[in-house]
Amino acid sequence: MILLQMTLQDPGLAVDEASEITLSFGELVIKGGWVMVPIFLLSLIAIYIFVERWYVIAKAGREDMNFMNRIKDYIYDSKIDAAMALCKSSISPASRMVEKGITRIGRPLNDVNTAIENVGKLEVYKLEKGLPTLATIAGAAPMIGFLGTVIGMIKAFYDMSNAGNNIDVSLLSNGIYTAMVTTVGGLIVGILAYFAYNMLVARVEKVIFRLEATSSEFMDILNEPVK
Repeated sequence: MILLQMTLQDPGLAVDEASEITLSFGELVIKGGWVMVPIFLLSLIAIYIFVERWYVIAKAGREDMNFMNRIKDYIYDSKIDAAMALCKSSISPASRMVEKGITRIGRPLNDVNTAIENVGKLEVYKLEKGLPTLATIAGAAPMIGFLGTVIGMIKAFYDMSNAGNNIDVSLLSNGIYTAMVTTVGGLIVGILAYFAYNMLVARVEKVIFRLEATSSEFMDILNEPVK
């Protein structure tokens, strides 16, 4: 009732109070202090890794349904050079694995299989490049945010001790802002990086499954008697 009467007496009072407590995103980041700088940098790194890896993994996951059939026909027709040329023209992890296997034709099948597996491991390593960094960001960003929280609370208590009996809410606001904003910032970056990491891992696993299927199909071609 009292608040309503004050508003009726001075309609601009409520508007002024609302404008005073409204903060933009940039102002909140500034309130977080220097701790927001590494959190912001980690967010940029996470975004770059996610976009770059998503493109690379998507490119590696493209599959030519007729690739292995053509390889099979070339091998049965003893057109090894044509099979090699097809592998070189198909830029993908699977084609590089098959190419390595073709270069080992004539050797024991165990040697061929080992050569293919080694190439497959290298291709998977290339696909997983940057993922450990993304996982580190997912864990480090919240920790840096908590560090800012501790720093902010220390600053708040320090200001309280210096104020003595003249404690004012505005005196503690800077420390509390730092504590809260850095926690939120670190958690947001950490959560998004965690989801991004798991999405990329799932896509890499799909590519690995396809590479294993291609390897098995190629070895079956070598084991199958020529008709």
